[in-house]
Amino acid sequence: MLLDLSEEHKEHLAFLPQVDSAVVAEFGRIAVEFLRRGSNPKVYEGAARKLNVSSDTVQHGVEGLTYLLTESSKLMISELDFQDSVFVLGFSEELNKLLLQLYLDNRKEIRTILSELAPDLPSYHSLEWRLDVQLASRSLRQQIKPAVTIKLHLNHNGGHNTNILQTDPATLLHLVQQLEQALEEMKTNHCRRVVRNIK
Repeated sequence: MLLDLSEEHKEHLAFLPQVDSAVVAEFGRIAVEFLRRGSNPKVYEGAARKLNVSSDTVQHGVEGLTYLLTESSKLMISELDFQDSVFVLGFSEELNKLLLQLYLDNRKEIRTILSELAPDLPSYHSLEWRLDVQLASRSLRQQIKPAVTIKLHLNHNGGHNTNILQTDPATLLHLVQQLEQALEEMKTNHCRRVVRNIK
């Protein structure tokens, strides 16, 4: 699977061939540090002074490299696919090998950092339900008042959480239709691309 880089990312990465390999390796270290601790303008300014370029140019170069490494790590693309993705940028053979080495050296660490950034959401464990129908009351002899009671068990942070919900069948039917519609939408190409990039 090849990475699909936008023109903006290609422009950001176009700065890399203008510097030597030691600087690109340092940019790779800064990119991983950027993922760990966030942006640090002082680092960009210091590198810009040494290279005699604007700090925006350095920042864009690091951000382009960060995007390249994170997207490659998210998708766990193979060495060959990474080389093919970088090949379209028109870099030298030496720079392509250096970028591949940066990717291979930092792939696991980047995936670990990205997994720590992901939200910890509850997950489904089990569901119990009951249908109650009130047929009459003291004031009304003939009435039909159905209610669905749902006991939802969730896993969260290694423990179990239980939620009790009650609704009428019409609302439950509407909820089921909305969930089915969402599941159908997940099968579209656009949603698959979004989900693939989230992972």
